[in-house]
Amino acid sequence: MLQMVVKCTSTTKSMFFFVILVSTTVFIIVNGFSTTLDGPFMPETAPLDPNLNPVAFDLPESDPSFVEPNAEFRPEQISVSLSYSFDSLWISWVTPEELQTGEQDSVSLDPNSVQSIVQYGEFNDRNRNNIATGHSIVYNQQYSPGNGLKKKNYTSGIIHHVQLTDLKPNTLYQYRCGDPSLSAMSKEYYFRTMPKSTLESYPRRIVVAGDLGLTYNTSTVLTQILSNHPDLVVLIGGFSYADTYLANKTKLDCSSCHCDQNGTSSGCDPCYYNRETYQPRWDYWGRFMEPLMANVPTMMVAGEHEIEQQSDDNLTFVAYSSRFAFPSNESGSFSPLYYSFNAGGAHFIVLNSYKPYDYSSDQYIWLESDLINIDRSETPWVVATWSLPWYSTFKGHYREAESMRINLEDLLYSYGVDIIFNGQVDAYERSNRVYNYTLDQCGPVYITTGAGGAGKLETEHVDDPGNCPDHSQRNPFGSCGFNSTLGPVNDEFCPVNQPEYSAYRESSFGFGMLEVKNETHALWSWNRNQNLYYLAADIIYIVPLLLAATVTKSEAFSKTVKAPYAENRPEKLTHLHFYFHDFVYGDKPTTATVATGPNTNSSATAFGTVVVADNRLTVGSEITSEEVGRAQGIYSSPTRTLLVCLWL
Repeated sequence: MLQMVVKCTSTTKSMFFFVILVSTTVFIIVNGFSTTLDGPFMPETAPLDPNLNPVAFDLPESDPSFVEPNAEFRPEQISVSLSYSFDSLWISWVTPEELQTGEQDSVSLDPNSVQSIVQYGEFNDRNRNNIATGHSIVYNQQYSPGNGLKKKNYTSGIIHHVQLTDLKPNTLYQYRCGDPSLSAMSKEYYFRTMPKSTLESYPRRIVVAGDLGLTYNTSTVLTQILSNHPDLVVLIGGFSYADTYLANKTKLDCSSCHCDQNGTSSGCDPCYYNRETYQPRWDYWGRFMEPLMANVPTMMVAGEHEIEQQSDDNLTFVAYSSRFAFPSNESGSFSPLYYSFNAGGAHFIVLNSYKPYDYSSDQYIWLESDLINIDRSETPWVVATWSLPWYSTFKGHYREAESMRINLEDLLYSYGVDIIFNGQVDAYERSNRVYNYTLDQCGPVYITTGAGGAGKLETEHVDDPGNCPDHSQRNPFGSCGFNSTLGPVNDEFCPVNQPEYSAYRESSFGFGMLEVKNETHALWSWNRNQNLYYLAADIIYIVPLLLAATVTKSEAFSKTVKAPYAENRPEKLTHLHFYFHDFVYGDKPTTATVATGPNTNSSATAFGTVVVADNRLTVGSEITSEEVGRAQGIYSSPTRTLLVCLWL
């Protein structure tokens, strides 16, 4: 059995369980699926499907889904995105005019020439009596001369953002957007608001996918996502892949992190920080995704392919920041690159791998403030997401985010983040709970789901012979130099076997889905493209870490905790909540008591007196071994009566 560091716990809630007791080993199955209580799991690698082509091919410009609407000023590329809480969200769209590309400097359109109006109402009312207005913008993409190429600067259509407010929770609305004075309104679309943030309320299905691009594989992924009728979609980087084209539409095969010191690499010139883009790919992508994004709230997470550095003023993420709406102001970040929002009882934190994240950075300061202010009695689940993964065993992008991990991992760990989603790596991988490359029950579950359809599948693992990248050759001047380290964190830069923190990995295109059942269980499933019907390739119930406070590090259960405020606030005694679930065999209902400084908690069990204190479990007069029988604090007594005792 894999050994795991145990210093904290989660809670469970009444669901349909099977408890199988074999000797002193406990297996817990919920609705036929394993849970993280049954981990850590032995590392598993799914065999590569011999019939699967690992190379993705872009859809051609002639694809019908890319075609611009015929009607003048007709809204297109419509999307819905959440605000911070259930009672507000954003509607965004583009008003196209004549394509603004040319060999000379482009002329910006007038954002005020078309109104930004949304007509909306509850679906049951069958009317749209509510009207909201917003603002509009236009952005330019400038290219530098050189390489003998004629540059075609780009000006976007008019991009509109309208915020709807005073919405009811978990309610279906209908809406149209556009400018009624020009008879340029969209057709009717629908969206459902998020539930209130409580322990009992969650969106039914949350799709998580990364690196979609615009390929034939993307079409399959989009079709399968739509067939699952999600309530919320989280997309992690790699959207239009406009940065893989030159301005003259020439397709590049370039990976920024393989450039040499001169900014060039084989098959790639210019390289990343000098790279052009073909901005109409953003328009194609917006039209292609409209059937999903116009009806389902979709949250965007910027990745490497969204950087798109401008030639004149070095601005980055301009297209990404302009085309979508973000709850940046509502969540206090004031940046579209990192923000947070609530989806029922789940709090989502979006971070950026390519902007400063050291202790003095705006991103770090905002993140700490956001974590401090989470109310776990309303949002017991905390989920974080960014593009570049910390824990991936595939060769591509291996340990490129090491400096980000070093700066942020302790902070996320101390506040008990439950799940972390990443993209960038074109493959799928799920970790055991891990912290600092060590199995740790208090660590998050890391899930890389960057195989949404684009690029070339990662099929090489760093633990396979000859696949360990040379970390000393990373380009320190490109975007990846910001993340990579010049030396290993541990004694070995690459493992020789699939590391124990890697629970499951697979090279397939697909997407993931999170179904939060209640405050104690969320069903995660990975759905590969090859499975035409709903049959997940990887599926597990995740049990969260419900932290009541930031616990002072100690080998024993802490009686003193640090209040979750700024560092200049004094420490104080805070009541820690300990949770019990009665997976018990026995016939004497008594009580269980937990020492918590000046307070104690009791819960009925079928044991004799049960006391948990100082990392020891007492059952009657017997003391069990301090070695954990199973992960997440599952113990069985020497008399084979069974107790599952879960604590923070």
